Amino acid sequence: MPRWVNRPEGSNWGDFGPDDQLGTLNYIGDAERLAAVQEIQQGRAFGLSLPLNLPHNMSLNPRRKPPRLAPTCLGETPYINYALNSVDPMLHDVLSDDQVLLSTQFSTQWDSLAHVGALFDADGDGIAERCYYNGFRAETDVVGAGVEGDHASYARKLSVCEMAKSPIQGRGVLIDFVRAFGMERVIVDRALLEKVIADQNITLRRGDILVLRTGYAEAIWDMKDAPDPEGLERTGAVLDGTDTALHKWITESQISAIAADNYAVENPHSDPAVTGFRLPLHHHCLFKLGLPLAELWYLRDLAKALEDAQRSSFFLTAPPLYLPGAIGSPVTPVATL
Repeated sequence: MPRWVNRPEGSNWGDFGPDDQLGTLNYIGDAERLAAVQEIQQGRAFGLSLPLNLPHNMSLNPRRKPPRLAPTCLGETPYINYALNSVDPMLHDVLSDDQVLLSTQFSTQWDSLAHVGALFDADGDGIAERCYYNGFRAETDVVGAGVEGDHASYARKLSVCEMAKSPIQGRGVLIDFVRAFGMERVIVDRALLEKVIADQNITLRRGDILVLRTGYAEAIWDMKDAPDPEGLERTGAVLDGTDTALHKWITESQISAIAADNYAVENPHSDPAVTGFRLPLHHHCLFKLGLPLAELWYLRDLAKALEDAQRSSFFLTAPPLYLPGAIGSPVTPVATL
């Protein structure tokens, strides 16, 4: 029996093959990477990650915790500033080694296609099952190996390791909402997005990675040890996840991914009564299209350099960790001009 007989309206399930796990990242091929390399004109590189312990002293999501570094141990011995002459007096080595307990989506990160699924009757039996992009089902198709507990029920396929294998590298295009709107909270629908694209003379190509600067991560950076949660709720533009015209634009544009500097990319307060989903843009992108989303990138320095050069595009390298079974991943994106 095929994995699915019903395909969600507006989805691309099966378009890249019945077992595809990359979704719109398939739009980035050798030709697209080669064209993206032409964006390197100055050799200047910009890191686009926040320090992975930001935001300090608060959590944007109570499930996600800041990283906790600790030494590795051999028995009861921590290997931090450890002099090997305690093992052999002939040795002069001093070793330090550590480990981290990390919520993979606490700070600068990628969502994998296993991050958001839906209740959907993919197999046509009249019962809505928990499933993910391309009809992969939690109960049958996505059974993990090498992952623990409940994680094993859905985190083998569609994990970030598929995105790492590709890997993610191509032409990034910055849309600068801070330049358009300042730091105020603005809900951006398709019409407003297209206006900004026209005003900033932006050209999009098949396979581009759309990068959205809202100023949100910059506010987190500037707040450092004294974050203002209420202030952050009023900071920066967000996409209108309820706008079906915007969904159609994302599909028709054939972009490969969206990376934003804010939390959630879309308006996190969307009314589920309107769409039936808490995060309708996540539903459209991750579940229907297999289009990865990234959050909390740091874009201030890159944006200034692009504005000074009167350009919006750059070469982007942003693979997630090659961690089988992981649903999200920290990322250290690099933009090169």
